[in-house]
Amino acid sequence: MPPRCPALPGTLTPFLYPFLFSNAAKRASQPLFRQLQCRHESTTSESSQPKYEEGNHLNPPPNEYSRSVFSDKATVTVYAGSGGHGCISFLREKYIEKGPPNGGNGGSGGNIYIQAVRGETSLHKLGRRNILKAGRGKNGQGKTRGGERGEDVVIMVPVGTVVHEIERIDPVAIEEHNQKLEAGKEDGEETQGPWKWDREKWLLYPAITKEDIATAEFPKLPRARRSALAMTQVKAPIALDLSAPMERPVLLAAGAVGGLGNPHFVSKTVPRPKFASKGEEGMKITLELELKLLADVGLVGLPNAGKSTLLRAMSKSRARVGDWAFTTLQPNVGTVVLDDHNGRPKSQAFYETGEPRTNYTIADIPGLVEDAHLDRGLGISFLRHVERARILAFVIDLNAGDAVRALKALWKEVGEYERMKIQEEKEKADPIVEWSPFRSTQDALQNKPETIIINPIGPTLDNPLAPELPSIAGKPWFVVATKADLSGTRENFLALKEYLEEVGRGECEHPSGQNKVWEEKVEAIPVSAINGHGTEKITDWVVGLLDN
Repeated sequence: MPPRCPALPGTLTPFLYPFLFSNAAKRASQPLFRQLQCRHESTTSESSQPKYEEGNHLNPPPNEYSRSVFSDKATVTVYAGSGGHGCISFLREKYIEKGPPNGGNGGSGGNIYIQAVRGETSLHKLGRRNILKAGRGKNGQGKTRGGERGEDVVIMVPVGTVVHEIERIDPVAIEEHNQKLEAGKEDGEETQGPWKWDREKWLLYPAITKEDIATAEFPKLPRARRSALAMTQVKAPIALDLSAPMERPVLLAAGAVGGLGNPHFVSKTVPRPKFASKGEEGMKITLELELKLLADVGLVGLPNAGKSTLLRAMSKSRARVGDWAFTTLQPNVGTVVLDDHNGRPKSQAFYETGEPRTNYTIADIPGLVEDAHLDRGLGISFLRHVERARILAFVIDLNAGDAVRALKALWKEVGEYERMKIQEEKEKADPIVEWSPFRSTQDALQNKPETIIINPIGPTLDNPLAPELPSIAGKPWFVVATKADLSGTRENFLALKEYLEEVGRGECEHPSGQNKVWEEKVEAIPVSAINGHGTEKITDWVVGLLDN
């Protein structure tokens, strides 16, 4: 059966204007509908046609690139769940006029966990949320029924995330400090009270009167309590380097404990207490998250040197390319396939475990300009993404002037970044100095200095996930000379190759200017990325370095 109100294809005309489809209006509006239908078909056919001729993978049109929302830094404030309040309840049964108290304890608050997983690639989701709160514990109930625990929060972060603590507010620690001061004790001395009356810590029976409060004998205020899980949380201040996928999450902040029900305050003088304690407040921690990409090879080069084109030539990455500087504004990662399981593999490589390697990853970062450590261009903060790379590949444009000078400029910025990073980690660390006097009389007579021990920076037994200090100059590296197909670049390449040979023989100072450097052979590989020529030599060289 045909519809009563036939519509034009792709329109909602019968739904919006059904009166137009009466018999009289249909005959009068047929020319108009034909005109609209023709206009609709012509618009559809025109919009389906491309406005330009598409290019290939290495020379794509301007809009043929991936637009991924990427953020490598985020500041997150986490709140552990507060504990539920205790319950004021009494047994109510037949023939029992005044039953004993049977109020349950409050539930514990939710915990805050963090876990590094493979599926995540950016911190933009956490940067938008900004605040994460665990669930509050439920209040206790009658018949000695305890409250339910609050819901936990697990923070999923990409592999390679570094976590640093900025601020911590622990209500339990503050309360313990205040209680010691109120008791007239100095810091570090343990005591059992008594504490002053604090109305904010107690729950009173709804039917209690002011006279009952004035004549009631309240017990000592209970000491601040911590959850048993607090012993398993990361030691403050938090400093984690999540450089590997984690099977189990790590506890950052344990939820607060719940309040006590009125049975806990039964005494000879007060057999039916009409008060209970409130739950503890959860702690607040402000964290700084910093993502450092994990890749086998990191590309470092000047702007418009051909890094993104090289990445496209070696992988199926859709990084943006163009003939202007700073085309890349965010890091890109490409995967080079060594064995696609169709015939013989391109190169044979193995992991440390002996398992055959089927691919390796390349990280492309925005270009570095001269004096980038002085915040010129896009700065040097993006170098943290190649800090974890196992191999560094310096991309030099042979058609953009002296290649040796460009290589030295890049190594200068890399060295400045490493020095600034080491200084930053030393400032973030909280050194613990342990002083010990002379061990014996002979040491004192010989005027030996005292022993001072400072905790080392990096992973320790207490915190095995602490971040390590960067060491970029000691990584294997090589040079990729791009645009080698242009005329007049041969002499520039030969000068670059001669300089690298002198560095390998020790006749010239290492371009980084440091002592602990990689001392093996450094190769310069000429390529034409736009044509895809010479890229297979890069794969062979990288596979050899990864195996060693």
